[in-house]
Amino acid sequence: MSAGPSQPASDDPRRALLEEFRRNLEHERRLSPHTGSNYCRDIESLFELTQGTELERIQAHAVRRAIAQLHSRGLSGRTLARMLSSWRGFFEWLALHRGFPANPCAGLRAPKSAKTLPAALSPDAAAQLLDPAPKDALEVRDKAMFELFYSSGLRLAELLSLDMGAAALAVREGEVTITGKGRKTRTVPVGAKAAQALAAWMQVRPGLASPGERALFVSSRGTRISPRMVQVRLSRWAARCGLAARVHPHVLRHSFATHVLQSSGDLRAVQEMLGHASISTTQVYTHLDFQYLAKAYDAAHPRAKKK
Repeated sequence: MSAGPSQPASDDPRRALLEEFRRNLEHERRLSPHTGSNYCRDIESLFELTQGTELERIQAHAVRRAIAQLHSRGLSGRTLARMLSSWRGFFEWLALHRGFPANPCAGLRAPKSAKTLPAALSPDAAAQLLDPAPKDALEVRDKAMFELFYSSGLRLAELLSLDMGAAALAVREGEVTITGKGRKTRTVPVGAKAAQALAAWMQVRPGLASPGERALFVSSRGTRISPRMVQVRLSRWAARCGLAARVHPHVLRHSFATHVLQSSGDLRAVQEMLGHASISTTQVYTHLDFQYLAKAYDAAHPRAKKK
């Protein structure tokens, strides 16, 4: 698609300016050589797509055409946004240090990438993951964490922030109050299975926790468990349960949202339980829900099957 990293200055005035810009990135802005090379590689793509046009004569319509050409080659919106940022920075430098006219990239945006739908377990796969009985104290803890993820749709950081008082409330009242993004608090329900798993963990926790430790979930060292350890334990648990798909904490959150929406159809309630600031964030689950219904329709409706 493009030439390699920037070459030393030559008779080509474009490349001479690009080499000066690269040196500015490294020496003035203190960017790494690798980052500088990436900037230059992006800018060389623009050189390729605007051959025959002097830099100072490149206008917005030429930049739009370049973006369209790259998009047609299959580059993602994220990649194009990065390239456009590199071009914009180059022209800003040219305007500031070489007296170039207005930046032709100003105000331009890359095409948006298609949203990737969240992965979610089927209800049967969720049961396959959560039904096995724990074999030791650490697995009692793990089961309580995983049940709470799936029961209440918690983020990993939210689960790890829970202290001892939250467990007592969850077991007694069937709900837990957490602090989410933006320091906003919300109260979410805790299902019977999760409450039972938490009660079992509360019985064995004193044998693992360090004296005075407030964290609900602790590691084998007795202190608050780390995010990485939760991810590792869940991955191993899922593999042992025979699940082929990669399972991480966010998969359980997605599964919670998908299954609640499939059962209730109440998007606003799911938004509140997930702690989304905007319902547009939650609406991605309506696409998942439609996919589930479409598969059921194709499998069951007599006139849906292809002959």
